[in-house]
Amino acid sequence: MTESQPRKPAPNDGQTVRSTRVQPVRGTHDLIGESARRHFHVIETARRVAATYGFDEWSTPIFEETAVFARGLGDTSDVVMKEMYSFTDRGGESLTLRPEATAGVCRALVTNGLTQSLPQKVFYTGPMFRYERPQKGRYRQFHQIDVEVLGSPEPLADAEVIACGWSILQALGVAQDVVLELNTLGDRESRMAYREALIAYFSTHKEALSEDSRLRLERNPLRVVDSKDPGDKAIVADAPTIHPYLNEHSAAFYGKLREHLARIGVPVVENPRIVRGLDYYSHTAFEFVTSQLGAQGTVLGGGRYDGLVEEMGGPHTPCVGWAAGVERLSMLLAQPPAAPAGIAVIPAAEAQEGAALDIVQALRTAGIRAEMAYRGNLKRRMERANKTGAHTAIILGESELARGVAQVKNLSTGDQQEIALSELAEKLA
Repeated sequence: MTESQPRKPAPNDGQTVRSTRVQPVRGTHDLIGESARRHFHVIETARRVAATYGFDEWSTPIFEETAVFARGLGDTSDVVMKEMYSFTDRGGESLTLRPEATAGVCRALVTNGLTQSLPQKVFYTGPMFRYERPQKGRYRQFHQIDVEVLGSPEPLADAEVIACGWSILQALGVAQDVVLELNTLGDRESRMAYREALIAYFSTHKEALSEDSRLRLERNPLRVVDSKDPGDKAIVADAPTIHPYLNEHSAAFYGKLREHLARIGVPVVENPRIVRGLDYYSHTAFEFVTSQLGAQGTVLGGGRYDGLVEEMGGPHTPCVGWAAGVERLSMLLAQPPAAPAGIAVIPAAEAQEGAALDIVQALRTAGIRAEMAYRGNLKRRMERANKTGAHTAIILGESELARGVAQVKNLSTGDQQEIALSELAEKLA
């Protein structure tokens, strides 16, 4: 069969051949080119900065028993009730693709026996999954970076995780577009007093609340404060704040945290409407927010969760941490990182390909990014080098090879010099 002849379709055993072009699943996206460079720049920057704060990287499975997240997020939360990707495996176990990282980290702390080796300082990154309405910067498969301090009750731990987040935003060059909003939830005693005040207030407006908030009023009135319903927001605007209900311990904890943040140099705006609805949350709650991404402005948020490890079957373990959306941080970057530039090794003819391949491998062994086009004459290979963004070309012809040298050309300036083959890696490192 010649190349010009049409190829016969392979037999399909009676199966229908689909001609519909496949598309990515709604709420997912590919990371290619500039989007990939933005994405991985955020992750690598966060990883590098977190390491300077003493955080070690963990990795947990992408799916867990459903109970792990039902405990961690609350079985009445929107995520658990409406947004989790859960399935029953062949063994009859209910499993869930992780919608967030913290519950899995706490589970790992318990099952790996690390509650006897505290504190643990954890950095985490990876994909998460939620079935929610896709919108700007939000996807059904999305990615997060997380920082957690497990096993420290001191406000200095809260200050440190917030400072680490602030340092990451500074390193990314986006801190000028972000504001830290801070609140306290107090301890359990303070929170119960506040809860009664909220019930009393919202009960007088019960008929005007949304259906979801009326249900939450019975179960967890703090979640009404966080309602996104426009009508609820108008009622929440005049609701009491927690600060008059803080006991001495809670007020001192919050004061010490503010003192630490001021000393570190992290600017703070108090927002008494930042709440967390689950019982295991306490004291610190915070969000880094921006006006650059529309209404959904939170790019990094977290707080203290002193009861979650107990929910996983472990001992009482005070913890504090945050999560940040990689996609949303990527969108804040003013400029994408430059495409990586390397060295193109160009044999003048097929006879020099073997020697050129030796040079490519020697450069790579020395830690230098190097490539050689798979085919083409000298002109075509030079065009390929320029297209890939190489900053230098090593040109190897018959006469150069005979003399043990190569022509090394700076593709930006056009400057060219001869360098001995034995010195290439050293000179180009």
